[in-house]
Amino acid sequence: MTTTALPRILQIGRLPLPALEAELAARYNVTCLSDQPDPAGFLALHGAEFSGVVTTASIGLKGEVIAALPHLQVISSFGVGFDALDIDAAKARGAQVGYTPGVLNDCVADMAFALMLDVSRGIAASDRFVRRGAWTQGRFALGSRVSGKRLGIVGMGRIGEAVADRASGFRMEVGYHNRRRNPDAALQYFESLTALAGWADYLVLTVAGGPATRHMVDRAVLDALGPQGFLINVARGSVVDEAALISALAEGRIAGAGLDVFEDEPQVPAALMALDNVVLTPHTASATHETRRAMADLVLTNLASFYATGSVSVPVPGT
Repeated sequence: MTTTALPRILQIGRLPLPALEAELAARYNVTCLSDQPDPAGFLALHGAEFSGVVTTASIGLKGEVIAALPHLQVISSFGVGFDALDIDAAKARGAQVGYTPGVLNDCVADMAFALMLDVSRGIAASDRFVRRGAWTQGRFALGSRVSGKRLGIVGMGRIGEAVADRASGFRMEVGYHNRRRNPDAALQYFESLTALAGWADYLVLTVAGGPATRHMVDRAVLDALGPQGFLINVARGSVVDEAALISALAEGRIAGAGLDVFEDEPQVPAALMALDNVVLTPHTASATHETRRAMADLVLTNLASFYATGSVSVPVPGT
């Protein structure tokens, strides 16, 4: 009797869903690189044994790791962002790269509105106000209405479209900025990000990360948004010049911000945490039971599809 060896999969780091780790281990021969006392030494000895990699959007996959995997054929990433993946190195190796878009659109869009409502109405701040007993001493400060305001979306992809859908329930006027006009979006298009910021009351970032969008929200954009404007970031921390944002918040050059992502996660600048006009969440826009399960299923589907047909089900664009 002959047996077929299970494909060897290198898991780069711990995954957000323990059940996914268990399911991977049941289907493949999995080794976690971050568990190795000497990861570089391990790769030098065993890198040629692996045909697949599982990683996350936040952990990514570096070119030097790909270089140590001469028989790498497939990468399955848990997440929608791929700026931490060395796509050029993967393509040079001839590896298929799968990711998990689509299934997290609703939860990320929900979080954008949660942050918008919180920073406008002071929900988290008023919770702290009640808990510390300050209500007996006076009234909580007035907030800003969200309904009927202008919403500018930066990045009109799947998540941007989900944000725009939700805006209709708040009777908001919606405009957007993209590298190019989205022919499927019947919304006002702004060629310039600065022009969109000057028009909007809320600027919501849903654009992809990476070098092309690094610090695209800079001092000029924040100044255009102005002292009545709010910035909401559910994209990537790299999209915003964090130092410029801290300055704008501290000086009142914008009204406030709701941030789920940061430049150097999980490190958040003390200056940002000290401000009352910003709401901070720990990169949890997609962190619901439903969405994480759907993402896990797609990680598994991409691997199963590759080993059955030679192609992942949902490839990263351009791979």
